[in-house]
Amino acid sequence: MKKCRLMILAFGILILAIGCNAKNEINEKEDETMNTTEITINELTIPNGEHSIYGKLYIPTQNGTHPAIILSHGYNGTHNDFAKECKYYAEHGYIAYAFDFCGGSNNSKSSGSSTDMTIFTETSDLLAVFDYLSAMDDVDKEQLFLFGGSQGGLVTTLVAEQIADKVKGMVLYYPALCIPDDWRNTYPTTEDIPDTLNFWGLNLGKNFFTAIHDYYVFDHIGSFDKDILIIHGDKDNVVSIDYSQKAVVTYENATLITLPGEGHGFSQSGGITAMQEVLTYLKEHTNQ
Repeated sequence: MKKCRLMILAFGILILAIGCNAKNEINEKEDETMNTTEITINELTIPNGEHSIYGKLYIPTQNGTHPAIILSHGYNGTHNDFAKECKYYAEHGYIAYAFDFCGGSNNSKSSGSSTDMTIFTETSDLLAVFDYLSAMDDVDKEQLFLFGGSQGGLVTTLVAEQIADKVKGMVLYYPALCIPDDWRNTYPTTEDIPDTLNFWGLNLGKNFFTAIHDYYVFDHIGSFDKDILIIHGDKDNVVSIDYSQKAVVTYENATLITLPGEGHGFSQSGGITAMQEVLTYLKEHTNQ
């Protein structure tokens, strides 16, 4: 009988513990959504000369103006690469726009051919996107942020230099500041460069390589003096974290968050951590 009572008591404690854990999980989920808002997602095409830039705009349904963040995908990527981030930031009160670079991907919905794409055509695309969003009535023009990943990170740094007085801040995921160096090592002279090259499934034209052959990134960045957040994995075998470490020294106000064990493109858990770090950064630099 004593043994039976002990078993009943132990079972009761177990049930109580399970109930407490479930309650804690519910509370944690409530905490995560407590400050979120409903959003709408609209397709938005932006003109850039003879080209059209396709993207999706994530907007909080609350009335008034909102801070905004523009997200630029990496090599052979699309706007969908940052759909989760856009939704997350919009739910916390930020307008978010992710788009396809012209000729930037086999799956791009923007116009243009990949064989015409260069770092500088993408720079032009991002500038056009920035100008368009900054003219929107519901965008707080004093709180407009740039966000770029990989090649989109490189492009973002170049645009930030050009419109520094209009940009509130910049976020970079594993920025590919290595691209000119890498291709210069592959093709030491311009005579070595082929007319076309299929690289990682995307056809590139000769201009992609010639445009950056004598271009040294760190000679062209560093004057942007707003706060910068860089997030990079220490196991990235595509873009060495050395480049982000050098960027932190080059910029006046840059912070590098290193994600242990993460590569080029974060894991699910790494991606969540990165999104949360970015949201913290945005909140610290806006009145949200």
